Order: sequence, then C-alpha cells, then structure tokens
Amino acid sequence: MDTLGPEIKVTNMLGVNICAVGRLRQSPEAVLVSDYISRFNKLGRQLGLGPASIVEVEDKTNSGISAEATLLEKSIPKNSVVCILDENGKAITSPDLASLFSNWNDNAIKNVTFLIGGADGIEPSLKKKADYSLSFGKMVWPHSLARVMLAEQIYRSATILLKTPYHRN
Repeated sequence: MDTLGPEIKVTNMLGVNICAVGRLRQSPEAVLVSDYISRFNKLGRQLGLGPASIVEVEDKTNSGISAEATLLEKSIPKNSVVCILDENGKAITSPDLASLFSNWNDNAIKNVTFLIGGADGIEPSLKKKADYSLSFGKMVWPHSLARVMLAEQIYRSATILLKTPYHRN
C-alpha cells in the first residue's frame, strides 16, 4: 500500500492512456498536451490516478481506417476500460468525467484508455468494443485539438476530485 500524505492511502493506481492516430511532433498542441499530462501526473498520484501516457500510432502505408483500428487496438493495455472519442458519443460534463475516474479507481480498474481515431474516425468494429463513447459536443474538432481538450479534461478531473479551485462551477 502506498501512502501519500497523512490522510490519503492509495492501494490502486489507475493507469490513464491516450492512444491516438497521428503524431503531433513539435507543435503548440504537443506542448499543451505535455503540460496537462504533467500536471495530471503530479495531482493524480494523490488520488491513485496515473500515470498518464500518450501513444501515437501512424499508418505509414495509408491503408485506411482498418489499419488504424488494428494499430489502435494493439496499443490498448490488457484489461483496460476503453473510451472512444466520437462525434456521435455521449457529451458529458467535466464533473461526470471526474466521477467516472473515481468509479474506475474505486472498482480497482487498472487502466483506462482513450482512443482518438484518424481523419475518418474509428472503425465501427473497434467502436463496438469500446466501453464508453464520449463526445466533445456536436462539432467536429481537429484531432490535435481533441488531444489537447482530452488531456485538459483528464487534468481537470483530478482537480475536481481534489477540490482545487481550478474547476469553477
């Protein structure tokens, strides 16, 4: 059992994975994703969340959505809860996402993996395997911005659970 501070005892660490098609390389979005993931990793540990990691997959043969699905599926850790980002998914609030993290951790889930597909989305067969389908609203976002928004929401979830002033209702 890991003890963090006088009152918080962590018995489980929920690994958080973002698996995405494409590479951000050196970009402003990459800087933002890195910053939010770093912040999450510092805060999340107090809650038994993390570390968070990014896995970028790239179909170098341009074989399409099926090849991307295969690469994404290979990047999912065993026994992971899988959440896809999809324009037709369920739009939830930031506190709802924080509650999901809390529930996963309370139920001794070892990993949660968020999948971000390529330009054509996520292959239907992979969508069917997902435990959750989440949306950032009815608008379609560039994949690089979706990654930033997801990383920020993961960090925000930790701040909500720790009741820091970052998230204001």
